[in-house]
Amino acid sequence: MLRFFELDLKDEILRAILDMGFEEATPIQEQAIPVALTGQDVIGQAQTGTGKTAAFSIPFLQMVTEDPVLQVLILTPTRELCIQVEKEIKKLSSYLKVRSVAVYGGQDINRQIRELKARPQIVVATPGRLMDHMNRKTIRLDNLKRVVLDEADEMLNMGFLEDIETILSACPEERHTMMFSATMKDEVKAIANKFMKDPVLVKVEAQELTVPTIEQQYFEVKEHDKFKMLCRLLDIHNPELAMVFGRTKRRVDELTEALQKLGYQAEGLHGDLTQRHRDIVMNKFRNGQINIMVATDVAARGLDVSGVTHVFNFDLPQEIDSYVHRIGRTGRAGKEGIALTFVEPRELPHLKTIEKTIQRKLDKTRLPSATDSRRRRQELLQDTVRDAVNAGNVLNYQELANDLINEYDAVDALAAALELLAGDTGHEAAINEIKLSAERPIYVRRTEERKPSGKGRGGYGGGRRGDGGRYHRDGDREDRKKDGFKKDGFKDGHKKDGYKKDGYKKDGFKKDGFKKDSIKKDAVKNKEYAGKAGKNKTYTRDGKKSSKSYKKSAE
Repeated sequence: MLRFFELDLKDEILRAILDMGFEEATPIQEQAIPVALTGQDVIGQAQTGTGKTAAFSIPFLQMVTEDPVLQVLILTPTRELCIQVEKEIKKLSSYLKVRSVAVYGGQDINRQIRELKARPQIVVATPGRLMDHMNRKTIRLDNLKRVVLDEADEMLNMGFLEDIETILSACPEERHTMMFSATMKDEVKAIANKFMKDPVLVKVEAQELTVPTIEQQYFEVKEHDKFKMLCRLLDIHNPELAMVFGRTKRRVDELTEALQKLGYQAEGLHGDLTQRHRDIVMNKFRNGQINIMVATDVAARGLDVSGVTHVFNFDLPQEIDSYVHRIGRTGRAGKEGIALTFVEPRELPHLKTIEKTIQRKLDKTRLPSATDSRRRRQELLQDTVRDAVNAGNVLNYQELANDLINEYDAVDALAAALELLAGDTGHEAAINEIKLSAERPIYVRRTEERKPSGKGRGGYGGGRRGDGGRYHRDGDREDRKKDGFKKDGFKDGHKKDGYKKDGYKKDGFKKDGFKKDSIKKDAVKNKEYAGKAGKNKTYTRDGKKSSKSYKKSAE
Protein backbone atom coordinates (compact mmCIF):
# COMPACT_ATOMS: atom_id res chain seq x y z
CA MET A 1 0.00 0.00 0.00
CA LEU A 2 1.38 3.40 -1.05
CA ARG A 3 1.72 6.02 1.71
CA PHE A 4 1.38 9.68 0.75
CA PHE A 5 4.68 10.70 2.31
CA GLU A 6 6.41 8.37 -0.17
CA LEU A 7 5.33 10.69 -2.97
CA ASP A 8 7.38 13.81 -3.61
CA LEU A 9 4.51 16.17 -2.73
CA LYS A 10 4.57 19.75 -1.48
CA ASP A 11 4.64 20.02 2.30
CA GLU A 12 1.43 22.07 2.14
CA ILE A 13 -0.42 19.26 0.36
CA LEU A 14 0.90 16.56 2.71
CA ARG A 15 -0.16 18.63 5.69
CA ALA A 16 -3.68 19.02 4.30
CA ILE A 17 -3.91 15.26 3.59
CA LEU A 18 -2.91 14.46 7.17
CA ASP A 19 -5.44 17.00 8.49
CA MET A 20 -8.11 15.07 6.59
CA GLY A 21 -7.03 11.89 8.37
CA PHE A 22 -5.45 10.06 5.41
CA GLU A 23 -2.07 8.34 5.33
CA GLU A 24 -2.42 5.56 2.77
CA ALA A 25 -3.63 5.91 -0.81
CA THR A 26 -6.65 3.99 -2.10
CA PRO A 27 -6.09 1.57 -5.04
CA ILE A 28 -7.12 4.13 -7.68
CA GLN A 29 -4.97 6.84 -6.02
CA GLU A 30 -2.00 4.50 -5.83
CA GLN A 31 -2.20 3.86 -9.56
CA ALA A 32 -3.23 7.28 -10.86
CA ILE A 33 -1.20 9.81 -8.83
CA PRO A 34 2.35 8.66 -9.72
CA VAL A 35 1.47 8.55 -13.43
CA ALA A 36 -0.28 11.95 -13.37
CA LEU A 37 2.68 13.54 -11.57
CA THR A 38 4.83 12.73 -14.63
CA GLY A 39 2.50 14.84 -16.78
CA GLN A 40 1.03 11.92 -18.73
CA ASP A 41 -2.67 11.85 -19.64
CA VAL A 42 -4.61 9.42 -17.43
CA ILE A 43 -7.85 7.49 -17.80
CA GLY A 44 -9.07 6.22 -14.43
CA GLN A 45 -11.81 3.61 -14.24
CA ALA A 46 -13.41 3.96 -10.83
CA GLN A 47 -16.78 4.75 -9.32
CA THR A 48 -17.77 7.29 -6.68
CA GLY A 49 -16.45 6.49 -3.23
CA THR A 50 -13.03 5.13 -4.31
CA GLY A 51 -11.13 8.35 -3.64
CA LYS A 52 -10.91 9.47 -7.25
CA THR A 53 -11.32 13.18 -6.38
CA ALA A 54 -8.00 13.11 -4.54
CA ALA A 55 -6.57 10.96 -7.36
CA PHE A 56 -6.85 13.85 -9.81
CA SER A 57 -6.71 16.77 -7.33
CA ILE A 58 -3.36 15.96 -5.72
CA PRO A 59 -1.38 15.87 -9.02
CA PHE A 60 -2.70 19.17 -10.37
CA LEU A 61 -2.36 20.90 -6.97
CA GLN A 62 1.27 19.80 -7.00
CA MET A 63 1.73 21.66 -10.31
CA VAL A 64 -0.58 24.69 -9.99
CA THR A 65 1.05 28.08 -9.39
CA GLU A 66 -0.07 31.22 -7.56
CA ASP A 67 -0.35 33.07 -10.86
CA PRO A 68 -3.95 34.47 -10.88
CA VAL A 69 -5.09 32.90 -14.15
CA LEU A 70 -7.34 29.91 -14.77
CA GLN A 71 -5.03 26.87 -14.88
CA VAL A 72 -7.26 23.90 -14.01
CA LEU A 73 -10.78 23.01 -15.24
CA ILE A 74 -12.77 20.10 -13.81
CA LEU A 75 -16.04 19.07 -15.50
CA THR A 76 -18.69 17.18 -13.51
CA PRO A 77 -22.15 15.93 -14.58
CA THR A 78 -24.26 17.27 -11.71
CA ARG A 79 -24.52 20.23 -9.37
CA GLU A 80 -24.09 18.10 -6.29
CA LEU A 81 -20.90 16.51 -7.54
CA CYS A 82 -19.60 19.91 -8.65
CA ILE A 83 -20.10 21.30 -5.14
CA GLN A 84 -18.60 18.21 -3.49
CA VAL A 85 -15.49 18.17 -5.68
CA GLU A 86 -14.82 21.87 -5.10
CA LYS A 87 -15.18 21.38 -1.32
CA GLU A 88 -12.62 18.53 -1.46
CA ILE A 89 -10.21 20.72 -3.45
CA LYS A 90 -10.56 23.51 -0.88
CA LYS A 91 -9.54 21.07 1.86
CA LEU A 92 -6.56 19.73 -0.08
CA SER A 93 -5.40 23.25 -0.99
CA SER A 94 -6.04 24.82 2.43
CA TYR A 95 -2.31 25.61 2.90
CA LEU A 96 -1.75 26.71 -0.70
CA LYS A 97 -2.30 30.24 -1.98
CA VAL A 98 -4.72 29.23 -4.71
CA ARG A 99 -8.45 29.81 -5.18
CA SER A 100 -11.13 27.49 -6.51
CA VAL A 101 -14.67 28.27 -7.68
CA ALA A 102 -17.70 26.02 -8.32
CA VAL A 103 -19.77 26.97 -11.37
CA TYR A 104 -23.12 25.22 -11.84
CA GLY A 105 -26.72 25.77 -12.84
CA GLY A 106 -29.33 26.80 -10.28
CA GLN A 107 -27.01 29.40 -8.71
CA ASP A 108 -27.09 33.14 -9.42
CA ILE A 109 -24.93 33.59 -12.52
CA ASN A 110 -24.02 37.19 -11.56
CA ARG A 111 -22.48 35.89 -8.35
CA GLN A 112 -20.45 33.41 -10.39
CA ILE A 113 -19.32 36.19 -12.74
CA ARG A 114 -18.02 38.17 -9.76
CA GLU A 115 -16.13 35.10 -8.48
CA LEU A 116 -14.60 34.48 -11.91
CA LYS A 117 -13.49 38.11 -12.13
CA ALA A 118 -11.45 37.45 -8.98
CA ARG A 119 -9.30 35.21 -11.22
CA PRO A 120 -9.31 31.79 -9.53
CA GLN A 121 -6.71 29.22 -10.55
CA ILE A 122 -9.18 26.31 -10.41
CA VAL A 123 -12.78 26.06 -11.70
CA VAL A 124 -15.10 23.10 -11.11
CA ALA A 125 -18.11 23.27 -13.44
CA THR A 126 -21.09 21.51 -14.98
CA PRO A 127 -20.94 21.57 -18.80
CA GLY A 128 -24.13 23.55 -19.33
CA ARG A 129 -23.30 26.43 -17.02
CA LEU A 130 -19.69 26.56 -18.27
CA MET A 131 -21.01 26.92 -21.83
CA ASP A 132 -23.18 29.81 -20.63
CA HIS A 133 -20.09 31.59 -19.28
CA MET A 134 -18.14 30.85 -22.47
CA ASN A 135 -20.93 32.39 -24.55
CA ARG A 136 -21.02 35.43 -22.25
CA LYS A 137 -17.22 35.63 -22.46
CA THR A 138 -17.05 35.69 -18.64
CA ILE A 139 -14.51 32.86 -18.58
CA ARG A 140 -11.36 32.36 -20.64
CA LEU A 141 -9.73 28.99 -21.23
CA ASP A 142 -6.61 30.29 -23.02
CA ASN A 143 -4.18 29.61 -20.16
CA LEU A 144 -5.50 26.23 -19.11
CA LYS A 145 -2.82 23.72 -18.28
CA ARG A 146 -4.95 20.84 -17.00
CA VAL A 147 -8.46 19.48 -17.67
CA VAL A 148 -10.32 16.78 -15.75
CA LEU A 149 -13.47 14.97 -16.90
CA ASP A 150 -15.07 13.46 -13.80
CA GLU A 151 -17.69 10.72 -14.30
CA ALA A 152 -17.35 10.98 -18.06
CA ASP A 153 -19.78 8.12 -18.70
CA GLU A 154 -22.47 9.91 -16.75
CA MET A 155 -21.93 13.18 -18.62
CA LEU A 156 -22.34 11.34 -21.92
CA ASN A 157 -25.45 9.53 -20.66
CA MET A 158 -26.92 12.90 -19.76
CA GLY A 159 -26.49 14.24 -23.28
CA PHE A 160 -23.41 16.45 -22.80
CA LEU A 161 -21.35 15.06 -25.69
CA GLU A 162 -21.62 18.19 -27.87
CA ASP A 163 -20.92 20.50 -24.92
CA ILE A 164 -17.85 18.46 -23.91
CA GLU A 165 -16.49 18.50 -27.46
CA THR A 166 -17.06 22.26 -27.71
CA ILE A 167 -15.34 22.89 -24.36
CA LEU A 168 -12.35 20.64 -25.06
CA SER A 169 -11.94 22.13 -28.53
CA ALA A 170 -11.71 25.59 -26.91
CA CYS A 171 -8.93 24.46 -24.53
CA PRO A 172 -5.24 24.74 -25.50
CA GLU A 173 -3.94 21.70 -27.36
CA GLU A 174 -0.90 21.54 -25.11
CA ARG A 175 -2.50 20.50 -21.85
CA HIS A 176 -2.57 17.68 -19.32
CA THR A 177 -5.89 15.77 -19.45
CA MET A 178 -7.34 13.30 -16.94
CA MET A 179 -10.60 11.43 -17.31
CA PHE A 180 -12.43 9.29 -14.76
CA SER A 181 -15.33 6.99 -15.55
CA ALA A 182 -17.10 4.09 -13.82
CA THR A 183 -17.38 2.27 -17.15
CA MET A 184 -15.40 2.35 -20.39
CA LYS A 185 -18.14 2.51 -23.00
CA ASP A 186 -17.39 3.13 -26.66
CA GLU A 187 -18.45 6.77 -26.32
CA VAL A 188 -15.97 7.30 -23.48
CA LYS A 189 -13.18 5.69 -25.52
CA ALA A 190 -14.07 7.92 -28.49
CA ILE A 191 -13.64 11.06 -26.36
CA ALA A 192 -10.30 9.76 -25.10
CA ASN A 193 -9.07 9.00 -28.63
CA LYS A 194 -10.07 12.43 -29.86
CA PHE A 195 -8.92 14.68 -27.04
CA MET A 196 -6.19 12.82 -25.12
CA LYS A 197 -2.55 12.05 -25.97
CA ASP A 198 -1.35 8.50 -25.33
CA PRO A 199 -3.35 8.16 -22.08
CA VAL A 200 -2.38 5.60 -19.47
CA LEU A 201 -5.33 3.46 -18.29
CA VAL A 202 -5.53 2.76 -14.56
CA LYS A 203 -8.49 0.97 -13.10
CA VAL A 204 -10.08 -0.81 -10.21
CA GLU A 205 -10.65 -4.41 -11.29
CA ALA A 206 -14.18 -5.65 -11.91
CA GLN A 207 -14.32 -7.69 -8.74
CA GLU A 208 -13.61 -4.52 -6.81
CA LEU A 209 -16.52 -2.61 -8.36
CA THR A 210 -18.77 -3.62 -5.48
CA VAL A 211 -17.19 -3.36 -2.07
CA PRO A 212 -16.86 -6.69 -0.21
CA THR A 213 -18.07 -5.08 3.02
CA ILE A 214 -21.50 -4.45 1.45
CA GLU A 215 -24.02 -7.22 2.07
CA GLN A 216 -26.17 -7.49 -1.07
CA GLN A 217 -29.61 -9.11 -0.94
CA TYR A 218 -32.60 -9.16 -3.26
CA PHE A 219 -36.30 -9.78 -2.79
CA GLU A 220 -38.54 -11.11 -5.53
CA VAL A 221 -41.62 -8.94 -5.09
CA LYS A 222 -44.53 -7.85 -7.26
CA GLU A 223 -44.91 -4.18 -8.10
CA HIS A 224 -48.04 -3.65 -5.97
CA ASP A 225 -46.36 -5.18 -2.89
CA LYS A 226 -43.16 -3.11 -3.01
CA PHE A 227 -44.21 -0.31 -0.68
CA LYS A 228 -45.56 -2.70 1.94
CA MET A 229 -42.28 -4.63 1.89
CA LEU A 230 -40.22 -1.45 2.10
CA CYS A 231 -42.04 -0.38 5.27
CA ARG A 232 -41.58 -3.80 6.84
CA LEU A 233 -37.86 -3.79 6.03
CA LEU A 234 -37.46 -0.27 7.43
CA ASP A 235 -39.14 -1.44 10.65
CA ILE A 236 -36.99 -4.57 10.88
CA HIS A 237 -33.62 -2.99 10.02
CA ASN A 238 -34.26 0.36 11.73
CA PRO A 239 -31.47 2.01 9.67
CA GLU A 240 -29.40 4.87 11.07
CA LEU A 241 -29.14 6.46 7.62
CA ALA A 242 -30.79 4.97 4.55
CA MET A 243 -31.08 5.88 0.89
CA VAL A 244 -34.07 4.64 -1.12
CA PHE A 245 -33.70 4.78 -4.92
CA GLY A 246 -36.61 5.23 -7.30
CA ARG A 247 -36.41 5.26 -11.09
CA THR A 248 -38.42 8.45 -11.73
CA LYS A 249 -39.17 11.78 -10.10
CA ARG A 250 -42.82 10.78 -9.80
CA ARG A 251 -41.79 7.67 -7.92
CA VAL A 252 -39.59 9.68 -5.54
CA ASP A 253 -42.36 12.19 -4.82
CA GLU A 254 -44.96 9.50 -4.16
CA LEU A 255 -42.64 7.40 -2.01
CA THR A 256 -41.58 10.40 0.07
CA GLU A 257 -45.16 11.52 0.67
CA ALA A 258 -46.27 7.99 1.61
CA LEU A 259 -43.40 7.46 4.07
CA GLN A 260 -44.00 10.83 5.70
CA LYS A 261 -47.70 10.04 6.03
CA LEU A 262 -46.80 6.91 8.02
CA GLY A 263 -44.44 8.81 10.33
CA TYR A 264 -41.07 7.90 8.79
CA GLN A 265 -38.46 10.67 8.78
CA ALA A 266 -37.99 10.90 5.02
CA GLU A 267 -37.25 13.56 2.39
CA GLY A 268 -36.98 13.34 -1.40
CA LEU A 269 -34.24 14.47 -3.77
CA HIS A 270 -34.59 14.82 -7.56
CA GLY A 271 -33.78 17.12 -10.46
CA ASP A 272 -36.86 19.36 -10.20
CA LEU A 273 -35.92 20.71 -6.77
CA THR A 274 -34.27 24.10 -6.46
CA GLN A 275 -30.68 24.23 -5.30
CA ARG A 276 -31.82 25.77 -2.02
CA HIS A 277 -34.27 22.91 -1.42
CA ARG A 278 -31.58 20.35 -2.27
CA ASP A 279 -29.18 21.94 0.21
CA ILE A 280 -31.86 21.88 2.94
CA VAL A 281 -32.56 18.16 2.34
CA MET A 282 -28.86 17.29 2.33
CA ASN A 283 -28.20 19.21 5.55
CA LYS A 284 -31.11 17.45 7.27
CA PHE A 285 -29.73 14.09 6.16
CA ARG A 286 -26.17 14.83 7.22
CA ASN A 287 -27.29 16.24 10.58
CA GLY A 288 -29.55 13.30 11.38
CA GLN A 289 -32.81 15.32 11.30
CA ILE A 290 -34.06 12.72 8.84
CA ASN A 291 -32.77 9.18 8.42
CA ILE A 292 -34.27 8.28 5.03
CA MET A 293 -33.48 9.97 1.73
CA VAL A 294 -35.50 8.98 -1.34
CA ALA A 295 -33.66 9.87 -4.55
CA THR A 296 -33.25 9.35 -8.27
CA ASP A 297 -29.93 8.22 -9.73
CA VAL A 298 -29.21 11.64 -11.19
CA ALA A 299 -29.88 13.55 -7.99
CA ALA A 300 -27.73 11.18 -5.92
CA ARG A 301 -24.73 11.16 -8.25
CA GLY A 302 -21.64 12.51 -6.56
CA LEU A 303 -23.19 12.87 -3.12
CA ASP A 304 -20.66 12.16 -0.43
CA VAL A 305 -22.50 11.33 2.77
CA SER A 306 -20.74 9.38 5.46
CA GLY A 307 -22.55 6.94 7.69
CA VAL A 308 -25.12 5.55 5.24
CA THR A 309 -25.92 2.11 6.61
CA HIS A 310 -28.60 0.90 4.17
CA VAL A 311 -29.38 1.30 0.47
CA PHE A 312 -32.81 0.22 -0.80
CA ASN A 313 -33.22 -0.25 -4.53
CA PHE A 314 -36.98 0.21 -4.65
CA ASP A 315 -36.72 0.06 -8.45
CA LEU A 316 -33.95 -1.71 -10.31
CA PRO A 317 -31.81 0.78 -12.24
CA GLN A 318 -31.86 0.71 -16.02
CA GLU A 319 -28.08 0.47 -16.29
CA ILE A 320 -25.66 -1.68 -14.38
CA ASP A 321 -23.19 1.07 -13.53
CA SER A 322 -26.08 2.86 -11.80
CA TYR A 323 -26.44 -0.17 -9.53
CA VAL A 324 -22.76 0.10 -8.65
CA HIS A 325 -23.08 3.82 -7.93
CA ARG A 326 -26.17 3.29 -5.79
CA ILE A 327 -24.81 0.66 -3.47
CA GLY A 328 -21.55 2.60 -3.30
CA ARG A 329 -23.37 5.08 -1.04
CA THR A 330 -22.83 2.62 1.82
CA GLY A 331 -19.94 0.43 2.96
CA ARG A 332 -17.42 3.30 2.73
CA ALA A 333 -14.05 3.59 4.42
CA GLY A 334 -14.07 -0.09 5.35
CA LYS A 335 -17.42 0.11 7.16
CA GLU A 336 -20.13 -2.47 6.66
CA GLY A 337 -23.27 -1.70 4.71
CA ILE A 338 -26.41 -3.42 3.43
CA ALA A 339 -27.92 -3.09 -0.06
CA LEU A 340 -31.46 -4.46 -0.43
CA THR A 341 -32.95 -4.72 -3.92
CA PHE A 342 -36.54 -5.29 -5.02
CA VAL A 343 -36.86 -7.36 -8.20
CA GLU A 344 -40.18 -7.75 -9.98
CA PRO A 345 -40.44 -11.36 -11.29
CA ARG A 346 -40.18 -10.21 -14.92
CA GLU A 347 -36.93 -8.40 -14.07
CA LEU A 348 -35.00 -11.50 -12.99
CA PRO A 349 -33.09 -11.71 -16.33
CA HIS A 350 -31.89 -8.14 -15.76
CA LEU A 351 -30.74 -9.06 -12.26
CA LYS A 352 -28.75 -11.96 -13.72
CA THR A 353 -27.02 -9.51 -16.06
CA ILE A 354 -26.10 -7.29 -13.10
CA GLU A 355 -24.71 -10.26 -11.18
CA LYS A 356 -22.64 -11.36 -14.17
CA THR A 357 -21.17 -7.89 -14.64
CA ILE A 358 -20.25 -7.23 -11.00
CA GLN A 359 -19.06 -10.83 -10.66
CA ARG A 360 -21.07 -11.36 -7.53
CA LYS A 361 -24.26 -13.25 -6.80
CA LEU A 362 -26.89 -11.48 -4.70
CA ASP A 363 -28.51 -13.44 -1.90
CA LYS A 364 -32.21 -14.12 -2.42
CA THR A 365 -33.99 -13.36 0.86
CA ARG A 366 -37.42 -14.27 2.18
CA LEU A 367 -39.99 -11.50 2.14
CA PRO A 368 -40.74 -10.24 5.66
CA SER A 369 -44.20 -10.82 7.10
CA ALA A 370 -46.38 -8.42 9.08
CA THR A 371 -45.57 -10.52 12.17
CA ASP A 372 -41.81 -10.09 11.57
CA SER A 373 -42.27 -6.36 11.37
CA ARG A 374 -44.45 -6.13 14.49
CA ARG A 375 -42.06 -8.25 16.58
CA ARG A 376 -39.11 -6.11 15.58
CA ARG A 377 -40.93 -2.89 16.46
CA GLN A 378 -41.76 -4.40 19.85
CA GLU A 379 -38.12 -5.35 20.44
CA LEU A 380 -36.98 -1.83 19.65
CA LEU A 381 -39.64 -0.37 21.95
CA GLN A 382 -38.55 -2.71 24.73
CA ASP A 383 -34.96 -1.52 24.33
CA THR A 384 -36.13 2.12 24.46
CA VAL A 385 -38.04 1.54 27.72
CA ARG A 386 -35.08 -0.30 29.27
CA ASP A 387 -32.75 2.57 28.38
CA ALA A 388 -35.15 5.06 29.97
CA VAL A 389 -35.42 3.00 33.19
CA ASN A 390 -31.64 2.58 33.40
CA ALA A 391 -31.18 6.31 32.89
CA GLY A 392 -33.57 7.04 35.77
CA ASN A 393 -35.98 9.05 33.61
CA VAL A 394 -39.09 7.80 35.43
CA LEU A 395 -39.48 10.04 38.47
CA ASN A 396 -42.09 12.33 36.90
CA TYR A 397 -44.43 9.41 36.15
CA GLN A 398 -44.05 7.22 39.24
CA GLU A 399 -47.13 8.61 40.95
CA LEU A 400 -49.22 8.14 37.82
CA ALA A 401 -47.91 4.61 37.45
CA ASN A 402 -48.87 3.73 41.04
CA ASP A 403 -52.38 5.08 40.45
CA LEU A 404 -52.81 2.95 37.34
CA ILE A 405 -51.45 -0.18 39.04
CA ASN A 406 -53.87 0.31 41.92
CA GLU A 407 -56.73 0.59 39.45
CA TYR A 408 -55.70 -2.03 36.87
CA ASP A 409 -53.54 -5.10 36.55
CA ALA A 410 -49.91 -3.99 36.26
CA VAL A 411 -49.28 -5.99 33.09
CA ASP A 412 -52.43 -4.62 31.40
CA ALA A 413 -51.51 -1.05 32.36
CA LEU A 414 -47.95 -1.41 31.00
CA ALA A 415 -49.16 -3.11 27.82
CA ALA A 416 -51.62 -0.28 27.16
CA ALA A 417 -48.89 2.32 27.73
CA LEU A 418 -46.52 0.51 25.37
CA GLU A 419 -49.14 0.26 22.62
CA LEU A 420 -49.83 3.98 22.87
CA LEU A 421 -46.11 4.72 22.84
CA ALA A 422 -45.54 2.50 19.82
CA GLY A 423 -48.38 3.98 17.83
CA ASP A 424 -48.74 0.48 16.45
CA THR A 425 -52.51 0.33 16.15
CA GLY A 426 -53.55 0.20 12.52
CA HIS A 427 -49.96 0.46 11.19
CA GLU A 428 -50.27 -2.41 8.70
CA ALA A 429 -53.76 -1.29 7.65
CA ALA A 430 -52.47 2.24 6.99
CA ILE A 431 -49.68 0.81 4.84
CA ASN A 432 -52.14 -1.26 2.80
CA GLU A 433 -54.28 1.83 2.11
CA ILE A 434 -51.43 3.56 0.27
CA LYS A 435 -51.30 2.93 -3.48
CA LEU A 436 -48.38 4.08 -5.62
CA SER A 437 -48.42 4.57 -9.39
CA ALA A 438 -47.00 1.50 -11.11
CA GLU A 439 -43.71 1.65 -12.99
CA ARG A 440 -42.93 -0.51 -15.99
CA PRO A 441 -40.61 -3.43 -15.24
CA ILE A 442 -37.26 -3.55 -17.03
CA TYR A 443 -37.32 -6.15 -19.78
CA VAL A 444 -34.22 -7.74 -21.18
CA ARG A 445 -34.50 -9.24 -24.63
CA ARG A 446 -32.35 -12.22 -25.44
CA THR A 447 -29.84 -10.20 -27.42
CA GLU A 448 -29.46 -7.77 -24.54
CA GLU A 449 -28.66 -10.38 -21.92
CA ARG A 450 -25.17 -10.62 -23.37
CA LYS A 451 -24.58 -6.86 -23.22
CA PRO A 452 -23.03 -5.75 -19.92
CA SER A 453 -24.14 -2.15 -20.34
CA GLY A 454 -27.25 -0.78 -22.03
CA LYS A 455 -27.30 2.65 -23.55
CA GLY A 456 -30.06 4.95 -24.58
CA ARG A 457 -33.08 3.37 -26.17
CA GLY A 458 -31.58 -0.04 -26.75
CA GLY A 459 -30.43 -0.66 -23.18
CA TYR A 460 -32.31 -2.30 -20.40
CA GLY A 461 -35.96 -1.54 -20.75
CA GLY A 462 -35.69 0.82 -23.67
CA GLY A 463 -35.60 4.08 -21.78
CA ARG A 464 -33.05 6.69 -20.83
CA ARG A 465 -31.43 6.38 -17.49
CA GLY A 466 -32.02 8.50 -14.46
CA ASP A 467 -35.27 10.36 -14.02
CA GLY A 468 -36.79 9.16 -17.29
CA GLY A 469 -36.57 12.18 -19.57
CA ARG A 470 -34.35 14.74 -21.28
CA TYR A 471 -31.69 16.41 -19.19
CA HIS A 472 -31.05 20.10 -18.87
CA ARG A 473 -27.56 21.19 -19.79
CA ASP A 474 -26.47 21.70 -16.21
CA GLY A 475 -27.39 18.27 -14.98
CA ASP A 476 -31.16 18.34 -14.63
CA ARG A 477 -33.73 17.08 -17.09
CA GLU A 478 -37.17 17.91 -18.31
CA ASP A 479 -40.01 15.47 -17.76
CA ARG A 480 -41.79 13.85 -20.59
CA LYS A 481 -45.50 13.33 -20.07
CA LYS A 482 -46.59 13.38 -16.49
CA ASP A 483 -46.54 9.64 -16.05
CA GLY A 484 -43.88 8.85 -18.59
CA PHE A 485 -46.33 6.70 -20.58
CA LYS A 486 -49.92 6.82 -21.69
CA LYS A 487 -52.69 5.24 -19.69
CA ASP A 488 -52.20 1.83 -21.28
CA GLY A 489 -48.50 1.91 -20.44
CA PHE A 490 -47.13 2.70 -23.87
CA LYS A 491 -46.63 5.76 -26.00
CA ASP A 492 -48.33 6.51 -29.29
CA GLY A 493 -47.15 4.46 -32.19
CA HIS A 494 -47.86 1.06 -30.61
CA LYS A 495 -51.19 -0.64 -30.97
CA LYS A 496 -52.94 -1.27 -27.70
CA ASP A 497 -53.06 -4.97 -28.51
CA GLY A 498 -49.55 -5.02 -29.89
CA TYR A 499 -48.24 -6.51 -26.66
CA LYS A 500 -49.31 -9.50 -24.68
CA LYS A 501 -50.69 -8.98 -21.21
CA ASP A 502 -47.41 -9.87 -19.55
CA GLY A 503 -45.21 -7.56 -21.62
CA TYR A 504 -43.85 -8.14 -25.10
CA LYS A 505 -44.50 -10.91 -27.54
CA LYS A 506 -41.95 -13.68 -27.28
CA ASP A 507 -39.66 -12.22 -29.93
CA GLY A 508 -40.57 -8.59 -29.36
CA PHE A 509 -41.21 -7.82 -33.02
CA LYS A 510 -41.18 -9.68 -36.29
CA LYS A 511 -37.78 -10.10 -37.87
CA ASP A 512 -38.00 -7.02 -40.08
CA GLY A 513 -40.26 -5.03 -37.78
CA PHE A 514 -43.26 -5.37 -40.09
CA LYS A 515 -45.48 -8.08 -41.45
CA LYS A 516 -43.98 -9.50 -44.61
CA ASP A 517 -46.42 -8.03 -47.11
CA SER A 518 -47.83 -5.23 -45.01
CA ILE A 519 -46.32 -2.37 -46.99
CA LYS A 520 -47.53 -3.70 -50.37
CA LYS A 521 -51.02 -4.48 -49.12
CA ASP A 522 -51.36 -1.18 -47.33
CA ALA A 523 -50.34 0.68 -50.48
CA VAL A 524 -53.09 -1.06 -52.50
CA LYS A 525 -55.66 -0.43 -49.81
CA ASN A 526 -54.74 3.24 -49.63
CA LYS A 527 -55.06 3.59 -53.39
CA GLU A 528 -58.50 2.02 -53.36
CA TYR A 529 -59.53 4.15 -50.43
CA ALA A 530 -58.33 7.30 -52.15
CA GLY A 531 -60.54 6.60 -55.15
CA LYS A 532 -63.55 5.91 -53.00
CA ALA A 533 -62.88 8.93 -50.84
CA GLY A 534 -62.95 11.21 -53.86
CA LYS A 535 -66.34 9.92 -54.98
CA ASN A 536 -68.19 9.33 -51.77
CA LYS A 537 -66.73 11.42 -48.93
CA THR A 538 -67.70 14.94 -48.00
CA TYR A 539 -65.71 17.05 -45.57
CA THR A 540 -66.59 19.95 -43.32
CA ARG A 541 -64.65 23.12 -42.92
CA ASP A 542 -65.19 25.29 -39.83
CA GLY A 543 -68.09 23.08 -38.86
CA LYS A 544 -70.04 23.66 -42.11
CA LYS A 545 -70.90 20.96 -44.63
CA SER A 546 -69.27 21.11 -48.02
CA SER A 547 -70.22 19.11 -51.10
CA LYS A 548 -66.72 19.56 -52.48
CA SER A 549 -64.82 16.33 -52.55
CA TYR A 550 -61.13 16.28 -51.81
CA LYS A 551 -60.17 13.57 -54.24
CA LYS A 552 -56.75 15.07 -54.94
CA SER A 553 -55.73 15.28 -51.35
CA ALA A 554 -57.04 11.78 -50.68
CA GLU A 555 -54.86 10.47 -53.44
